[in-house]
Amino acid sequence: MSSSGKRDFLEGVRDLLPMVPGVLPFGLIAGANGTSLGFSPEMTIGMTLLFFAGSAQLAAYQLIQEQALPAVIIFTALMVNIRFLIYSATFAPLLHSLKTRHKWPLVYLISDQAYGLCATRFTPEQSDREKLYYFAGTAVALAVSWVGSVILGLLVGEQIPAEWSLEFAIPLAFIAMLVSSIRNRASLITAVFSALVATSLIQLPYNLGFIAAIIGGTTIGLIASSFITKISLKAQRENNG
Repeated sequence: MSSSGKRDFLEGVRDLLPMVPGVLPFGLIAGANGTSLGFSPEMTIGMTLLFFAGSAQLAAYQLIQEQALPAVIIFTALMVNIRFLIYSATFAPLLHSLKTRHKWPLVYLISDQAYGLCATRFTPEQSDREKLYYFAGTAVALAVSWVGSVILGLLVGEQIPAEWSLEFAIPLAFIAMLVSSIRNRASLITAVFSALVATSLIQLPYNLGFIAAIIGGTTIGLIASSFITKISLKAQRENNG
């Protein structure tokens, strides 16, 4: 690695470090709940490496606890991670010239945190090498902190008596993620509608109410976002005369 590459890599690591405290609680929960569900440490770590997506892993834990159908678990994990399609589409014009052997590891390691840092920093004028090393720095720092916190959760979870049920931690984790993601009226409408559908259809078998809440909430969110955007554009045109 050249000196400039090392500098860009370390800069990515440095920029990611302030976000590590936000990753640790979810990793601890994922590791500790793997133990409480009866998974072996190898299974939990394997699941962590396979998913490499904390929200999808916690959602899968929740559905496994509720004995949902495998198809429901897989569909839910895919829907929770559907935002990565948008991340990839955003990066495509900026990283399309990278070599394939560099793209695949970055595809696997992309995360919310790495995306947020890179999306605000990358420009078409930057060199591929600069973008590659900075992205790698953020991605590796996040991966080490995530997997490390899951392993720590496994160690802590083994020390916790079985009667100290940790199941409550997963809904709390999702509530924390939900609140932090509500940033405008469209996302608030989506969250409220999804919650109403999920609670009203809770009696459906195989957790199908959860799937209905995802599909219904996404649909209403798109409609609300389009409507709000039209209202804003109309008001802007009226103000401009």
